[in-house]
Amino acid sequence: MSTTAVIVAAGRGTRARRGDAADLAKQWCEIGDARVIDHTLRAFAEHSEIDDIVLVLHADDLDLAATLNSVNVTVGGADRAASVIAGLVAVPDGTIRVLIHDVARPCVSAGVISAVIAALYDHDGVAPALAVTDALWTGADGRVNGTQDRTGLFRAQTPQGFKLDAIKAAHDAHAGGAADDVEVARAYGIAVAIVDGHEDNLKITHPADFERAARILQAQKDDADGH
Repeated sequence: MSTTAVIVAAGRGTRARRGDAADLAKQWCEIGDARVIDHTLRAFAEHSEIDDIVLVLHADDLDLAATLNSVNVTVGGADRAASVIAGLVAVPDGTIRVLIHDVARPCVSAGVISAVIAALYDHDGVAPALAVTDALWTGADGRVNGTQDRTGLFRAQTPQGFKLDAIKAAHDAHAGGAADDVEVARAYGIAVAIVDGHEDNLKITHPADFERAARILQAQKDDADGH
């Protein structure tokens, strides 16, 4: 079955801007030898089970994509859901499965991608996640005012995988405002299986996340080189 990765990269990422890159959305900032977007695309381009890649960009960023090869570029919408829909529309004919991934997760491993694809043989929806292990509190005005049971709670990650026809129908039927594609899928009645995520699959949100991502990417490179 043909599998396409839809990389959502149309956001502006203001919280992660830093230093001399303060005018760039986080996906265009550099980590080590490449930009965030380059690392993310590489993870999918080098995966043997990914047949095509659709990259969803902000209209203002199209000129920055000139150096990107072997990807289908399309323009996103006013919010994440609209950008995902644009990406799904641009998926090549013959695609059966789609993996929808946030560009701000450049450290996604081949193992996580493979786990999502493998589970899609038996499920219409699959997402990687990590069980919550820390104690959870509620709070207000700088003080703890309660605790929250963490049983059954997970930290969601991407790529979130779906059968293409199912997730397109789910987005067409959704009113908007969903946090991610799992929420959209479940609202439509699609059961979503959970596979193991990974602590290294962080989402770059704040300036300090760049340093952590750089360490992870270097460790991945060292492992691949046999160091």
